[in-house]
Amino acid sequence: MPRATLPVPVYELHHLVLPNGLRVVLAPDRSAPVVGIGVLYDVGIRSEPEGRTGFAHLFEHLMFQGSANLEKLEHFRYVQSSGGTFNGSTHFDYTNYFEAMPSNALERVIFLEADRMLAPRITEENLANQIAVVKEEIRVNVLNRPYGGFPWIELPAVLFDTFANSHNGYGGFVDLESATVADAAGFFDRYYAPANAVLCLAGDFDPDNAQALIEKHFGPVPRRDRPVRPDFSEPALQQERRGETHDAHAPMPAVALGYRIADPVGDLDSHLARVLLSEILADGDASRFQRRLVQGDRSVTDIGAYLGEFGDPFDERDPTTFTISAHYPDRDGLPGILAAIDQEITAVADSGTLPGELDRVRTRLASQMYRQLDPVLGRTLSFAKFELIYGRAELLLELSTRLQAVTDDQIRTAAAELAPSHRAVVELIPGGAR
Repeated sequence: MPRATLPVPVYELHHLVLPNGLRVVLAPDRSAPVVGIGVLYDVGIRSEPEGRTGFAHLFEHLMFQGSANLEKLEHFRYVQSSGGTFNGSTHFDYTNYFEAMPSNALERVIFLEADRMLAPRITEENLANQIAVVKEEIRVNVLNRPYGGFPWIELPAVLFDTFANSHNGYGGFVDLESATVADAAGFFDRYYAPANAVLCLAGDFDPDNAQALIEKHFGPVPRRDRPVRPDFSEPALQQERRGETHDAHAPMPAVALGYRIADPVGDLDSHLARVLLSEILADGDASRFQRRLVQGDRSVTDIGAYLGEFGDPFDERDPTTFTISAHYPDRDGLPGILAAIDQEITAVADSGTLPGELDRVRTRLASQMYRQLDPVLGRTLSFAKFELIYGRAELLLELSTRLQAVTDDQIRTAAAELAPSHRAVVELIPGGAR
């Protein structure tokens, strides 16, 4: 049977680099009167210094506390009064800030991000306030929530060796409370330079007009040197590691398996094979783990497999993580669960995919990617991310073709990498069952 042909999305992309080093991607689309803007800075959890866990996320909060020409909360009011939305988020390798606005507010949204890049208001009052906010966020999202930090906080500490890759990205209270205004000012000067950022504008605008507005508002931001990104790579494990964590609120046990994955950027084809493997193993009712462990053995209540600490396979550079996580009712059942997982992975490594299986997951994954491109903010942030991480926003539009070229042999090779000796296993012990 001939292989199904996947459609290729088409968007017009324009590139420019301002004299201060800011890289700009323009993606005009006049189909709806909306614009999205995203600014991604090449700094994230991995860039935090020892003794300052959680600092990248804390600094993201500070960037919303007023800027060069705007008092606290003015940024919010300008966006909301225009009918727009806004937010930001901290990742392992970058931090982003973004808005979606009606297209008649184009200059307003460009000004807002440029003013924030020029000079955020870093004061003792703002810092103390946001330390308290982040601590409360940790209490709500991690400390007082079942499985709140699992596995993205607990697994790296067992899987990796270096501080950059293994520490708690949310941060410890002692480290957060010891942060100073001088720390924040230094962090901004080093990492929030225009040359260390990518700006993407997508939606309803004229490219020439948008370029003129970007040059008008971002051009005056002074140029600073782009920091050199350290080598964060770590070699693959050669012996299984085990760890455990206790969760007083969790009603049932859970387990996470993690494998170090190297060079997703430099060897994209191998990375795409791993992405497809994760779909074959765990995505949807037809996946192998679902059929074997959920529907068949009934040893787990749910199971997932994904690349990237937050489930986005294109979110991180070297190293990233292939994660398998599951919840299960009987703690004594863990050895059998691990054995079943290994058997299913070995079956792919030894025998490859089943007839039609690879086409099914290719199509499913491509459709998910296209859905992310449909809303203007999804498109904005995706183009910006690929420009920052992979150096080419256009690569996003080539993924369906690259996925179609992945072979059964590449899937088998990806599965063979997931040997028990190459993994870390973290068991979550529950305390919330009644």
